[in-house]
Amino acid sequence: MALKRVLLLLPTASYRNDDFLAAAKRLDVEVISVANYCHQLAPAWGKSPIQSVPFDQPVAALKQLLISLGRKPDAVLAVDDSGLELAALLCEYLSLPGNSPEAVRQTRDKLAFRNLLRRGGLRCPDFSHLDTDTQAANLPPPLAFPVVVKARRLGASRGVIRADTPHAYAQAVRWVRDIQAKADRDSVALGLVVESFISGSEHALEGLLQDGRLRVLALFDKPDPLDGPYFEETIYLTPSRLTQDKQNEIAQTVQRACALAGLKTGPVHAEMRANAQGVWMLEIAARSIGGLCGRILRHALGMSLEELILRQALNLPLPEVQPGAANGVMMIPIPQHGILHGVRGLDQASAVAGVSDIQITAIAGQLIAPPPEGAAYLGFIFAQGSSPEAVESSLRKAQQQLVFDIQAAVSVNEARA
Repeated sequence: MALKRVLLLLPTASYRNDDFLAAAKRLDVEVISVANYCHQLAPAWGKSPIQSVPFDQPVAALKQLLISLGRKPDAVLAVDDSGLELAALLCEYLSLPGNSPEAVRQTRDKLAFRNLLRRGGLRCPDFSHLDTDTQAANLPPPLAFPVVVKARRLGASRGVIRADTPHAYAQAVRWVRDIQAKADRDSVALGLVVESFISGSEHALEGLLQDGRLRVLALFDKPDPLDGPYFEETIYLTPSRLTQDKQNEIAQTVQRACALAGLKTGPVHAEMRANAQGVWMLEIAARSIGGLCGRILRHALGMSLEELILRQALNLPLPEVQPGAANGVMMIPIPQHGILHGVRGLDQASAVAGVSDIQITAIAGQLIAPPPEGAAYLGFIFAQGSSPEAVESSLRKAQQQLVFDIQAAVSVNEARA
């Protein structure tokens, strides 16, 4: 009997490639690795054509892949946002289970997603589309300060800025346009989104869709206030400290939003705010949690999150979630724009009670930047404990032990000024 085959879209800059490849090895699954190395450099590096596929041009990428694919895979999975639309096109062409390209496009595009929420009657901030020619002098009606200016398809808080005054708003529009222009080849056509700021606590739901039905794997609290002007995420904690009624409301809201978008299968990562008015959806992505954060679910799942996702895609048995000790992860904040030279205090941080692992993912010589420009983290601290409060304390104590040697550099915004 032939091994099951899975085609993995593995972006060159993803944190998660190794975890997916390790999960495939545990399941004895044959992997077709597809990457997005530069097509001009890939031949000199000895890379095959499927290693230089333009994920951000999914129609062209589909044609390139079909030429080289060979035997049909049993499943297609995108590891991160950049490959989601291509994965959907491949599944559609190969008649494999997956979400439709249209559903993926609607959830990747912040403007399309806001329109979707509004049409579906879910809580949604007032919002407006700023095309490329729109001047930033006046706030679009009916918006009132504070507002948040957003790039349309970027993730990890990149290109997201709060503005409380006309001057800050005009500056935010210019800055976000700059960021989007460098990161998205379609930036001119896309324009930006500006929306009312929603106060409240922020949370994230990790789930799995099967035939359109949502299975909640975890609900995370984000204990740090994310009020701007930039929105750098730091700590995720589970289990959530919200009331069970509020947790149920979040799950029901995510289920409704997935149905509106037409998402039917595979992993789902949703971000939302909760306040006295109810639950406000911020984002839904048809992929699992980013970075290395999914590792905090290993104990509850009895396996890695990546293995769970592969099992579902290949129609293999799935485990039940077994909630136990509290878990948390800190995406180590980047203090300044500059060049990383090294880190001290790892031994002391690792010795903090409750800390289970520390992974420094940034490397010496790497140019780093905090939001709204940055798209990477310094690393991840993992902790486990008897309660979310104990885990949060361990994460913060460990962070205090770490000292990053960063050579200051002039930020893009400062240079422009």
